[in-house]
Amino acid sequence: MALVTESAAVSHVGRVRSNNQDSGYAGQSLFAVADGMGGHAGGDVASALALNKLLEIDGEYSSAVDAEFALQEAIVSANAILAEAVYEHPELTGMGTTLSALVRVGHSVALAHIGDSRIYRFRDGKLTQITTDHTFVQRLVDNGRITAEEAKVHPRRSVLMRVLGDVDSTPDVDLQVMDTRPGDRWLLCSDGLTGVVENDDIAKTLAEHPAPQEVADLLVKESLDHGAPDNVTVVVVDISESFTGSTYIAQTVGAASRPVAYGGAQGKKATRMPGLRLHPRGPGSAEPSHFEAQGDDYLDELIDEDRRRSRKRKLTWLIGGVVVVVAIAAALLLGYQWTQTRYFVGQTNGHVAIYQGIQQTIGPISLSHVYEDTGISIDQLPAYMQTQVESTISADTIDAARATVQSISDTVPRG
Repeated sequence: MALVTESAAVSHVGRVRSNNQDSGYAGQSLFAVADGMGGHAGGDVASALALNKLLEIDGEYSSAVDAEFALQEAIVSANAILAEAVYEHPELTGMGTTLSALVRVGHSVALAHIGDSRIYRFRDGKLTQITTDHTFVQRLVDNGRITAEEAKVHPRRSVLMRVLGDVDSTPDVDLQVMDTRPGDRWLLCSDGLTGVVENDDIAKTLAEHPAPQEVADLLVKESLDHGAPDNVTVVVVDISESFTGSTYIAQTVGAASRPVAYGGAQGKKATRMPGLRLHPRGPGSAEPSHFEAQGDDYLDELIDEDRRRSRKRKLTWLIGGVVVVVAIAAALLLGYQWTQTRYFVGQTNGHVAIYQGIQQTIGPISLSHVYEDTGISIDQLPAYMQTQVESTISADTIDAARATVQSISDTVPRG
């Protein structure tokens, strides 16, 4: 009796994107998902090139260790292909892709992972995330600086720390070998699914539907029902026991299912900046005043009252003016002191620098200054990280700012 697999792959552009930069594959023993980055500059090209190179290793292996080695070699080759494509087509500079892949060999699976696509195992009714996201916010979670819940809404949650692309000739890929057994259901997916569908809902769908194709279709539908702001790709792999050999029809979906087209307009990538909400002040109300003269001496009383009111009004305006000036001065002082408790990472003189303050000015007065020049050259950073630094990265404390710098430093290619 041998273990066999039944699988399905589905990819959808989503409800917001204009093109599908995801690629997915379900084959004989190889299953993979790639999520391209770089917008119209080549995210679809990156995922398609990487996946097409990986397809060459789909086949039989004598051991999971051999499959793991084949995955590593194929991924390094795919990375070189991306670098060559950028060299020959400079308009693709900055493109890259995540890649999560699984090769089944008997009762074992070899896994390879880089980026923020994910591999899950559903066993005995429990969904387990096997891979770890290579993202900036995941590092913050790992360091205990934010919670997993906070990471879901963090403004930098899409910043990747590791990808395949033209920035590193030796990509740092997570590789591992694990056991598998009949009844296991493996899920490979891009963040177009996990970014909008909760794990509990994913687990429920995996548990309630027996056919991989039905499960894959339903998971994509759940993403679409939640707005699908990104491309979504799902690969479902079932492990079962059979006396007969497995039969399969390879499925390639997404960008890799189409001929790779290098054409495209060059353009400057837009940088998304966090939005600000301004809450308007409520309208003020004025207390009505009233004066009524009594008796025949009302004119004298009116004159006296006018004098008293004039003096009172002048005194009130004086006191009010002083209070307003003091309040404004105190607010400015407190506001300025508060700004100096904030930090952000930006650039100065071509270097990554930590700034104290916030990125605003009041007329000619800047509310920030260089607190520390890290000496890290902007030109050393990957293109996507250069964009993040140039757009600035906020930090609540100096420790958080230094942690951000450390994360940035980790992206510098090591020669």
